[in-house]
Amino acid sequence: MRLIHTVVGALLLLLVVGSILRTLVVPRGLYSALVNRLWAVLRGVLRLSAAPIGGYRAQDRALTWLAPLVLLGMLGVWLSGMLTAYTLILHGTSELSWSVAIREAGSSLFTLGYASGERLQLSAIDFMAAASGPLVIALQISYLPTLYAAYQRRETEVTLLQSRAGEPAWGPELLARQSLVDTETALPQLYRDWERLAADIGESHSNYPVLLSFRSPQPNRSWVVALISVMDAAALHLALCPRSAPAEARLVIRAGFTAMRDIARSLRIPFDHDPDPDVPIRLSYAEYLGAVAMITAAGFPRERPVEDAWAHFHGWRVNYEALAYELARRSDAVPALWTGPRDFRAPVIPPTRPTDRRPTANRPPLPPA
Repeated sequence: MRLIHTVVGALLLLLVVGSILRTLVVPRGLYSALVNRLWAVLRGVLRLSAAPIGGYRAQDRALTWLAPLVLLGMLGVWLSGMLTAYTLILHGTSELSWSVAIREAGSSLFTLGYASGERLQLSAIDFMAAASGPLVIALQISYLPTLYAAYQRRETEVTLLQSRAGEPAWGPELLARQSLVDTETALPQLYRDWERLAADIGESHSNYPVLLSFRSPQPNRSWVVALISVMDAAALHLALCPRSAPAEARLVIRAGFTAMRDIARSLRIPFDHDPDPDVPIRLSYAEYLGAVAMITAAGFPRERPVEDAWAHFHGWRVNYEALAYELARRSDAVPALWTGPRDFRAPVIPPTRPTDRRPTANRPPLPPA
């Protein structure tokens, strides 16, 4: 039995060390079953705690705690796993009782010394345990600045988008607002900025999936909703204005669905690598017509008939719609227009448009929001 305890302890130690390396050290989006199960359990508990209150705001307040709890839970699970592993190894390689073995493992793991007396044959195990605890804590501490730097880069662009695409963001609203304030020439730069941000999100959120659980400071903002809105705006732009649409519109769509696919691979979310342009999408033709009517009323130009443009918009959106909806669902994002269903009951929230404060004589008629 002591041999079995030693083998089980060694395997458990390897499992924990592998999870730490996959999550904190290896610069690649590797799947960690331990971290993903912890995320699923904590997300379920927080969602249940908000269920009696109901509504999106209650869910948002509860899920604000998800990312911090996941980080603390990761550290707790890793240290608990190491404590169990070293206890099994110490008990299996000596005549120590269970109580003495767990005391020695805990003393070695959580302090700068160790409790072993004159048992020299256990010193190597005690030294390993003494090095493991501070090392794991140091890795976790050094992990936080990386997470918050990526979070800050992401949220800066999401906040900047609020004045252009509304809150929550919506692709047609982005095009309509640029037409209303005559800033269509700023769209190429916006697409360039979000192309770079999409690449950043794809790299950081696939390497550190816990970033998916970091919510925006404001409840009606979300990185995935913002990214979908920019991609939808670019797709509409290309579909309606094939001659004047900037090349950056194609690039931001490509960068966006590439980032989503990178994140999906790290989370083991299945997706179609080469979707057929004729595959049905969940966005309806009626929703598309309503959006086109709104941006046309705002003054956005059209170079292609609305009916013909639908096939082109459909062909662009089929590349990212399914994954975008799944990421919005998993991150419990604000239920915005054109972003799919959520795991909680809440009405879709349309973007708010600022009140026009110009004198009535100089005010053009506004399209419906």
